[in-house]
Amino acid sequence: MNNIDRSSTKERTVISEYSKLAPEYDKRWSFYTTATLRETLKRLEIKPTDRLLDIGCGTGSLLKAISTHYPLVRMVGVDLSIEMLKVAGNKQIKRCSLVAGQVQRLPFHSKSFDIIVSCNAFHYWRRPEECLSEIARVLKPQGKIVITDWCDDYIACKICDLFLRMFNRAHFKTYGQDTCERLLQNTGYGNIQVDRYKINWLWGLMTANASLA
Repeated sequence: MNNIDRSSTKERTVISEYSKLAPEYDKRWSFYTTATLRETLKRLEIKPTDRLLDIGCGTGSLLKAISTHYPLVRMVGVDLSIEMLKVAGNKQIKRCSLVAGQVQRLPFHSKSFDIIVSCNAFHYWRRPEECLSEIARVLKPQGKIVITDWCDDYIACKICDLFLRMFNRAHFKTYGQDTCERLLQNTGYGNIQVDRYKINWLWGLMTANASLA
């Protein structure tokens, strides 16, 4: 089996998992989602004229929150799971379109977006540098990327990562602050800032901000 075949198999695993989760995802993960959105929005700088892409948009919670705070921003959400996108579509998010697609092959023209954001999807990307390069392709010059995900520098995340890598075929890998910075540097980003923080006594996240160098 070649690399493309393996990637396709893993993507099907992710799609299958989230298709089952979609109807109850918002309720089941409400605390985690709320905390993630709160911390991400703190670190987003958006202008009314911006065009924004949310990669791994899931049920559209971040897009809905951005729409509430920035009603003039044009947005696109992309996700592997059609079922998650259906839930997002039911939220009737203004000035937003939803597209099924893969981060390593984004279905958009080059230099299409001012801001690209991704929450809780980074640990599924099997070739993170390839994915970050594809994101750079669709970013406009001086465009910004914001990624929020689990942070492997915290012991709870590290243990969870090891467990999921053994028993959950959908999961790939979590990263720490230094590795995240290095991945962004290696793929041509500059002005990199990675904040790490806890959202409760146990669980830690990080948010990376960068722009095209």
